[in-house]
Amino acid sequence: MNEAKSPSRLTADRLLQLPIDPELALLFPGQGSQKVGMGRSAAESSQTAAGTLAEANEALGFDLSHLCFEGPEDRLRETANTQPAILAASVAILAAGLDAGTIKRRPALVAGHSLGEYSALVAAGSLEFGAAMRLVRERGRLMDEAGQASPGTMAAIVGLDEATVEEICRESGAEVANYNAATQTVVGGAPQAVERACALAKEHGGRGLPVRVSGAFHTSLMEPAAKAFAELLAEAEVAEPLIPVVGNVSGETLASAADVRADLEQQIRRPVRWHQSVDAMTAAGVRRAVEVGPGKVLTAQLKRSHPSLDARPIEEISETANV
Repeated sequence: MNEAKSPSRLTADRLLQLPIDPELALLFPGQGSQKVGMGRSAAESSQTAAGTLAEANEALGFDLSHLCFEGPEDRLRETANTQPAILAASVAILAAGLDAGTIKRRPALVAGHSLGEYSALVAAGSLEFGAAMRLVRERGRLMDEAGQASPGTMAAIVGLDEATVEEICRESGAEVANYNAATQTVVGGAPQAVERACALAKEHGGRGLPVRVSGAFHTSLMEPAAKAFAELLAEAEVAEPLIPVVGNVSGETLASAADVRADLEQQIRRPVRWHQSVDAMTAAGVRRAVEVGPGKVLTAQLKRSHPSLDARPIEEISETANV
């Protein structure tokens, strides 16, 4: 007798079995999208979603779903908790969307912002959900430790193009962490370097907005975390994605398991090329994007950076929509 499939595996399988829509992409949010209560409505409306969250609890050995539903917020904001919580909530929300019939088509591409790439890889059948949960729990812990060992901060530079921000980084000692949009680039580094970058941004007519994080993620200050995480990643089972995944580091499609490993290993210490990733998706024919996860952060960004793209969060899609 075949072993029963887990709820998360059923979700990935169901997505694969849908007729493909060459103009659709599913996008998964990263850290910063967390909120107390996330995943609750999915679990209440979908047995598959509830089962997915139970899987997450089992994988980590504690009641993560309670933390998602009830908080407290300060514990949910801890990086080692935030990262698995967003992954679990995102996959549960995907399951609920499939159960409700709000997702009727298989996407041509999937992608996730930073941590969200793990949700995308689970949806694409490249990572098993339980393994992904354990990986991101350790990823969050290692990134937090690196932030404590080498204190750093981050800021969003808005109103300036990428080339100008790169020049500001060369002058200030900060580093580009996220290419979020043509005129929104997040920088990170030692506090004095980021402070200098914000001052230079103001001189150039832009603004520097502090980002509340526990370290300078996606910069060289995360090198110790990246090295330790690479050892964990080497032991993890990674499969070739069954749905094409656009990777954060290259902004290009990850065609093999080796590509996935390389991207995840480098991602911790290298900038997220989100703007380039979305450009690659639209160049491939994507015209609609659905944000699958808590909140609307990616949708709001896309409405500004790629206004021709029909971007919506899954929570605003009706059962009659053609998604």
